[in-house]
Amino acid sequence: MRASQRPRVVVVGSGWHFLSGISYYTCRLSNALQERFDVSAILMRRLLPARLYPGRDRVGQQLSDLRYDDDIPVFDGVDWWAAPSLARAVAFLRSQRPDVLVLQWWTGAVLHSYLVLAIAARRLGIRVVIEFHEVQDTGELRHRWAARYVRGAIRPLLRRTSGVVVHSAYDRDALASAYDLGGVPAEIALHGPFDHHAAPVERAPGADGVTRLLYFGTIRPYKGLEDLIEAFATLDPSYRLTVVGETWEGWTRPGELIAASSARDRITFVNRYVPDTEVNEYFAAADAVVLPYRRSSASGPLHIAMSHGLPVVVTSVGGLVEAAGPYPGTVFVPAGEPAELAAGITHAAGLVGRRHADPSSWGRTTDAYARLFERIGVGQDTATSSNQAVPLLSPDLR
Repeated sequence: MRASQRPRVVVVGSGWHFLSGISYYTCRLSNALQERFDVSAILMRRLLPARLYPGRDRVGQQLSDLRYDDDIPVFDGVDWWAAPSLARAVAFLRSQRPDVLVLQWWTGAVLHSYLVLAIAARRLGIRVVIEFHEVQDTGELRHRWAARYVRGAIRPLLRRTSGVVVHSAYDRDALASAYDLGGVPAEIALHGPFDHHAAPVERAPGADGVTRLLYFGTIRPYKGLEDLIEAFATLDPSYRLTVVGETWEGWTRPGELIAASSARDRITFVNRYVPDTEVNEYFAAADAVVLPYRRSSASGPLHIAMSHGLPVVVTSVGGLVEAAGPYPGTVFVPAGEPAELAAGITHAAGLVGRRHADPSSWGRTTDAYARLFERIGVGQDTATSSNQAVPLLSPDLR
């Protein structure tokens, strides 16, 4: 007999070795689910050969202060070459005896490991849920071979899937356009707050009459930073801009535009991945955050900004409309329009000086998971066995 009658959940996602926003999300989700379920975690440790990773120079560095709750068993972790780490992960999965395995999907680099875990789970009668952060990473989509690999190799993984989680209706529709989900249960779990980056740092006052803007996050083609650099040059001298982010995919165009900008003396460029202590300091020293994405399903920097109560100028693309819409400090602008972006920044300046309430909640996220688990039969006093009747995903890739 189990010591606890609460459903058991194993969450699988990005570890700390190849640190990214999904590393933080996996930890925050696991800690939140622990309030309602018995949770353990399997971390993907080395995602791919370090030389292929955009942040190769910081791989393995301890940049995060976030930790898993003490009562969450953590297996850290699985390496891309599999032996012997993947077999050990399967043994850990077997020892935890979960009712459901929750896979965080964000990159094709984990696909082969996820498939092995899913096969092992199904043989043990464990239901499999995939939380899609996006259908496929935009950088991977630029490489035809990577896109073909994912679209082909994901089929057997999806056939073993009992349910899916997405962050927005936009993502649900995008997923449905890529894969025919049929009658497989899906739930929208809005992104929880990233308030671990908001405490406890006092606001750093700025000079009178100066509005301090912050762009934060990796610098990639879809992030639209070049639009912000162009827009910023048209603003009056009372504005200052700080750009904090690591360059990915060789996207050096924004850095070149900063160097050539007529407003260069009012721009601070921190071209690296910063540790948690600095994250807090940069947001505490900002009056407003600008996120000029060309496309996006979700945004960690958006949730950090909302946790700090700052005005946010964000493009009305993808899942960001649903994520930022309820936030009173949001100013939406169209994507790829520097003039509209500049106008939005001017509007946001009028929202500076008061803290805006963040409507996001991890409780809302766990509620969505609880609904999905109930729909797929988890927590309904059914013993774990290999012959459980659960809905499976038979994808029709289009």
